[in-house]
Amino acid sequence: MPAGVYWTSYLKMFAASLLAMCAGAEVVHRYYQPDLTIPEIPPKPGELKTELLGLKELQQKPQDPTLPRTL
Repeated sequence: MPAGVYWTSYLKMFAASLLAMCAGAEVVHRYYQPDLTIPEIPPKPGELKTELLGLKELQQKPQDPTLPRTL
């Protein structure tokens, strides 16, 4: 076993960490309550709440050639 740890200690730690990850995921899932429904028709551009709000304005503005370009 790595680092000289006994199998029983390794399995206990693995089980505890797996239980903690599952419990944390459950708590976050219940707190945020995500919408898991699948819409019949895909939403139109702009209707989705996850889209960046200022992205369209930035893409539609003409760039001034004298200004340095940013990523």
